[in-house]
Amino acid sequence: MSYNNFGNSPYNNTGFGSSGFTPPTGGPVKPWQRRTPQMGQQLKDKSSIRTGLTFAVGFVVVIWAVHFINVLTGGLLNYWGIHPLDTSALWHIFTSPLLHSNFDHLMSNTVPGAIFCFIIGMSGKRVFWEVTLLIVLIGGIGTWLFGGVGTNHIGASGLIYGWLGYLIVRGLFNRDFKQFLVGLALAFIYSGLFWGLLPIYPGVSWQAHLFGGVGGVAAGAFIASDDPAALRAKKEKKQLKKQMRKQGRQQGY
Repeated sequence: MSYNNFGNSPYNNTGFGSSGFTPPTGGPVKPWQRRTPQMGQQLKDKSSIRTGLTFAVGFVVVIWAVHFINVLTGGLLNYWGIHPLDTSALWHIFTSPLLHSNFDHLMSNTVPGAIFCFIIGMSGKRVFWEVTLLIVLIGGIGTWLFGGVGTNHIGASGLIYGWLGYLIVRGLFNRDFKQFLVGLALAFIYSGLFWGLLPIYPGVSWQAHLFGGVGGVAAGAFIASDDPAALRAKKEKKQLKKQMRKQGRQQGY
């Protein structure tokens, strides 16, 4: 049996689309070989979980590897912490989150960091890196400006507070009810961390916590790459109307 009119071919409804598809040589696609919307969603969910796990494991591996190297070198890597108002060390805002003073410090950041990395990573690589970069920049620069001359700030806790801040507020800004519920749950579970925003613990960088948190809230407010499809469509429609009004004014309507 052969077909020279693709529109009349039984392969036309196989779920692969009606253009540019070459039927398999083994005959018509069986019903169980077709990709349904449910299968597509399952594949998407698995991919999201895999991405989240990748970032979570990667975070743990990196900070632990750096700490072991730091221990073996007698703590020499601690120099790459943030030195407030030292212009030569401004770029240390990118290395400071990888360093920890001891194993207790490292452990306190490992579990929440891995959890937050996993949740944010499930939204995609782009979302994770955009959120993390903004937290590093705002948290690091804020610590560099207000951390106190002569001090050295190290640890991933600024990132931890930033990731938590982002997860708490993102459901408010992108109008996603599920993400809003996740934010409420995390705010309740990690409510004890809010004390770290205050200058009440000697030797603890409350500045990194505070400005890291500010960076996370800013990420939730301004980063739109994790917006739900409905919200993106609404924004695009609003932008289109704005452009049409602008064109109308230019043309004198």
